[in-house]
Amino acid sequence: MQTTSETVRDSAGIPHHDLLLRLDGITKEFPGVRALSNVSFDLHRGEVHAVCGENGAGKSTLMKIISGVYQPTSGTIVYKGEQRHFASPLESESVGIAIIHQELNLIPHLSVAENIYLAREPRRGLFVDRKKLRADAKRCLDRLGIEIDPATPVRTLSVAQSQMVEIAKALSLDAEVLIMDEPTSSLTEQETGILFKVIRDLKASGVGVIYISHRLDEMAEIVDRVTVLRDGQYVATDDFADTTVDAIVAKMVGRSLEEKFPERTSVPSQDILFSAAGLNRAGRFTDVSFTLKRGEILGFAGLMGAGRTEVARAIFGADPLDTGTITLHGETLTIRSPRDAIAAGLAYLSEDRKAQGLAVKMPVDANMTLANMEEVSNRFGFIDFAKHARVANEYVDLLNIRTPSIKQPVRLLSGGNQQKIIIGKWLFRKPKVMFFDEPTRGIDVGAKFAIYQIMDELAAQGIGVVLISSELPEILGMTDRVAVFHAGRITGILDTRSTDQEEIMRYASGYGPTAH
Repeated sequence: MQTTSETVRDSAGIPHHDLLLRLDGITKEFPGVRALSNVSFDLHRGEVHAVCGENGAGKSTLMKIISGVYQPTSGTIVYKGEQRHFASPLESESVGIAIIHQELNLIPHLSVAENIYLAREPRRGLFVDRKKLRADAKRCLDRLGIEIDPATPVRTLSVAQSQMVEIAKALSLDAEVLIMDEPTSSLTEQETGILFKVIRDLKASGVGVIYISHRLDEMAEIVDRVTVLRDGQYVATDDFADTTVDAIVAKMVGRSLEEKFPERTSVPSQDILFSAAGLNRAGRFTDVSFTLKRGEILGFAGLMGAGRTEVARAIFGADPLDTGTITLHGETLTIRSPRDAIAAGLAYLSEDRKAQGLAVKMPVDANMTLANMEEVSNRFGFIDFAKHARVANEYVDLLNIRTPSIKQPVRLLSGGNQQKIIIGKWLFRKPKVMFFDEPTRGIDVGAKFAIYQIMDELAAQGIGVVLISSELPEILGMTDRVAVFHAGRITGILDTRSTDQEEIMRYASGYGPTAH
């Protein structure tokens, strides 16, 4: 076994000797890719064991093997002292293993309650007991401190609310092993605090938690041990108290990362490239106005539900605008659909890359050209496959996308490489303005740095960049100015160099003077 001491202590200093789960020599191969190679791992009762690594390191693949989504090519799983083989998630759930996936697995047209208890609905004879279903779901939601009506259709929820429903669903299983894959990636600071309290309660009751997150700083609050994977291989396991974030990062990437953000090379001009004036959408945002200079990175900051994403989607034509004016190069744009926005030179990278940015079952090359098919088609409207392949390879090389070939299905690539494919797709359209909505959500530190470099290079080319982010260090590290949203309004537009997290949070909470 490639792990440290068998004795783990909880937050009260009580040792746990009870080994709950052990993986020995796990290898997993996909066509053309070895995702895991001889990886070993163990988990004790009452322990939070973090698994860290860059995107593509094998973390999610390992978790899917534990939960029965994938079967290992070789290696063994021992659960509660018995060697097991899980042929499906239902098998692993039946013995007490639950997983909260990084990519949401909810059914949009069903209610919150129906999603939480899917295939496990309480019954009264032959019929579902709707009253008990809603009551049971409400108890799960109350445990997380979230006010969502259990009867609400999931399709109407935000990404963060959907993430909380996923967590409630896992908690409803009363699992002995709970796997959390990027559980806080869409949560506010307050929601993260609630989740951490739930995790501490689970630890106290003897549940073993496997915790995957790229937010290494937050791990200090709950994690007992940390295992690092790199390129599908085991690197090390350490007691969290005996290591540092810098040491973990160095093991993840095989080098130390001195800087989290690249040195900015782009310098904004005084030319106004893009402007929005008096944008309104009933119940979503009111009187939103801002300008974007050529070569500038403008930040959109604010708390969940403040209206940042809603404004970007309306500008892009994904949602309707009630009133307001949008101009590009001084010319007023009429945008009724994303097709209009794309034709005008606007690009929008959605925060939900799997659902709204990619065709995950299609290969890399098809995704890369999806927004610009006419450029790789001949005069008869048929695809010119030689040009199609040439374009795809060009952007794979340009963005350093790690893939065995341009024919690899996108779903088999890491989150960071998937995000680069979306960027490549829009770059092929030669956009004038790009909106990046939470572009580094669920992406490791190395891939984040690469995304930041791409954004800076785009700005240096004179492209206007808007960065929507919930991470204030990211806003401060990458933007020239920041528009702060609160309750559907911009409460301040601040010069990034002369502001700080405290001032931004003051405006985000509605305490700053309204910008004019």
